[in-house]
Amino acid sequence: MQRLRILTFNIAHGRGLTPISGFTLGRKLRANLRKIGRLINELEPDVVALQEIDQNSRWAGNFDHLEYLKLHTGFQHAIFGINNRRGGLLNLNYGNAILSRHPIIESESIVFGARTVGEKGFLYVELDVGGKRVPIVNLHLHYRSRVHRFRQVEQVMDYVTHKHHHRRDHWHMPPIVCGDLNNPSHLPDATAELLRYFSLHGDYSLHPKAGRTFPSPMPSRALDFIFLPPACGEVKCEVVRSFLSDHRPVWVDFTLA
Repeated sequence: MQRLRILTFNIAHGRGLTPISGFTLGRKLRANLRKIGRLINELEPDVVALQEIDQNSRWAGNFDHLEYLKLHTGFQHAIFGINNRRGGLLNLNYGNAILSRHPIIESESIVFGARTVGEKGFLYVELDVGGKRVPIVNLHLHYRSRVHRFRQVEQVMDYVTHKHHHRRDHWHMPPIVCGDLNNPSHLPDATAELLRYFSLHGDYSLHPKAGRTFPSPMPSRALDFIFLPPACGEVKCEVVRSFLSDHRPVWVDFTLA
């Protein structure tokens, strides 16, 4: 039975623990990304879901962070989902991305709104994993407003419902969902609402069960999650102690039925 390891990581635009983007020199950004690349290689994931990754942003060195990570990790397949686009002198182009050992056979990026700073969204991909079509949703929700998060998860749920209606005969299983949800799972907020929705498609499990993925002292909490459908068995999960971002990476390892 095939095992699959998925890593989700908000890399904070490559700035490390610097609290504000734009105050990190280009050489330091590249050094931070190389460290992230080394950590990815040490964890040996098959799929990496990244949030807050820049394609071409003035505050993040004006280079393609995904291509740089691909170069330093050796992943064969990668796709960007740009949520925020702004041209001109203060250009900002960033969002979510996927690195994969397995071919990406379909992808679509959905943006929640139309802001030119701070916009969020999600990236949908289908992977060919040993002949099995595995759908994955990588998302990033609003960090401050519960109302905005509920509106955003409604868009995710509507999208998945539509995809399920048209693609379920092609899928090996319902989607794996991961990313930075910006709210803990124990509150009546977006994470709990998404789990309720996806549980309608089977006995989904939420990971990590414990641990803090955002170790800020104001306060530390779990914000980054992976939702697994029932076709995923013998699940292992770890929140990785790391100081390469204000978030910590989370991986799950499981058998694919």
